Amino acid sequence: MKVSCLQENLTRGLSIVSRAVATRSTLPILGNIKLETDEGRLKLSATNLEIGIHCWIGAQVHEEGATTVPARLLSDFVNSLPPDRIDMELNTRTQSLHLRCARFSANIKGLDAQDFPLIPTAGADHTVQISADLLREMVNQVAFAAATDESRPILTGVLATFEGQTLTMAAADGFRLSVRTEAIDNSADDKLEIIIPARALNELSRTLGASDEAEPVQVTVTANQIVFHMSSIELVSRLIEGNFPNYRQIIPARHDIRARVSTHDLLKAVRIAALFARDAANVVRLDLTPGPELTPGRIVVTSSADQLGDNLGEVDAIIEGEAAVIAFNAKFLADVLGVLNTEEVALEMTTSSSPGVFKPVGKEGFLHVIMPMHLGAR
Repeated sequence: MKVSCLQENLTRGLSIVSRAVATRSTLPILGNIKLETDEGRLKLSATNLEIGIHCWIGAQVHEEGATTVPARLLSDFVNSLPPDRIDMELNTRTQSLHLRCARFSANIKGLDAQDFPLIPTAGADHTVQISADLLREMVNQVAFAAATDESRPILTGVLATFEGQTLTMAAADGFRLSVRTEAIDNSADDKLEIIIPARALNELSRTLGASDEAEPVQVTVTANQIVFHMSSIELVSRLIEGNFPNYRQIIPARHDIRARVSTHDLLKAVRIAALFARDAANVVRLDLTPGPELTPGRIVVTSSADQLGDNLGEVDAIIEGEAAVIAFNAKFLADVLGVLNTEEVALEMTTSSSPGVFKPVGKEGFLHVIMPMHLGAR
């Protein structure tokens, strides 16, 4: 293998695929990045056996070939080089990769590319296309609600339902639920439900954020894997097997109280209250008080800790219904308010012991349910 490419392109490609490199593995080659020539471009690949990422960068290919080299050493070395052309040449006998850039050079010992695990690529089964911006927004509004505790593996994933021209994503960890439904350009032939690891979707979101590609993402589902394909990036993830709980059962069918409030103002008040709440079971209390006649009501956000003190913040709100009090986990509140893209958010509830439902005002398709905390936990 003998190729040349720009330092900035190689740096960008390595930063994308490095997130799939295994950090703790009994297989040394999983700590490597695979470099190979592919139809006039340089293809970088990495996998931890749960997710795999391919990235193609522009290059001058002088000789075809492939090798794998330690990811951390290669990334650190390339990041330290000046913004110039990098020439790479592989000694196939010793599997040593020689790199030269400006007045710097190095030889990095690698492992044979034939021993690198095979990462599937996009196929033809169950393929749909989704706008990259829309897909990233959906992932950001749902994946954070998935469980991180591996005791219930199903809940560490996001349920994705393709039905007709609609895609619904849902995630829950037993204390909160996030659901986003959106129309997609092309339809799925049959209803398809799959569970995608939230970790893989978070990596997809970061990858989409680092990419400047504007074309739709091609999503291909096979028997036990899902592939997200763009022109120069491809992310592959295994699917989680099992049955996702019926999350619709925990969405309240009605509400007696509805508060409409500025998303920014409420988020700011919650973040301030969280400074005190973190030493008091992370409880933040919301007191909802309707305003007289046509005047705005208010939400008073409070938290207290015996050893630290207490905090109070007021936010104007339009409240329908009677006065009410409810308490939530401060982190859960901040998480959902932080992913909303609307100026106002609505909080719907019935009693202090019933779930709170958060919906963006003026935009359909998203809801977030948070189980309340016991008011006596303050």
